[in-house]
Amino acid sequence: MTKFNPFRALTGAMALALFVIALPACNKQKPTKALITVQLEDGTVVPDALVKLYADPAYPLGDPTRLDKEGTTDGGGLVVFDYTEFYKKGQSGFAVLDIICTWDTLVGEGIIKIEEEQDNREVITLLPVE
Repeated sequence: MTKFNPFRALTGAMALALFVIALPACNKQKPTKALITVQLEDGTVVPDALVKLYADPAYPLGDPTRLDKEGTTDGGGLVVFDYTEFYKKGQSGFAVLDIICTWDTLVGEGIIKIEEEQDNREVITLLPVE
């Protein structure tokens, strides 16, 4: 018959606790990005278009302007907005943002659903202002 050893039980419990604490740290967070492509009606991409993403909630909880971002499209008509810093692990859902793009006398609007830890893409077509 073996005698109960409290040090052995304590060592096992500490090893288990360390494993439980360290295991979630191995799961790296992936980037949460919005990729907006701006084009003309004929499909030609538009460089140097101004793009703004903003939250317009019906019932704001907190400061919705924290998600507002502006950028200019590159030579391929693409602008990338990184929202990784706003997403917290375990959070369900992230944001639905309005998009407005302007270039010369043309304007385009849209909506993008930002899903966590993904590249979220949207294409905006510019039209003449009416």
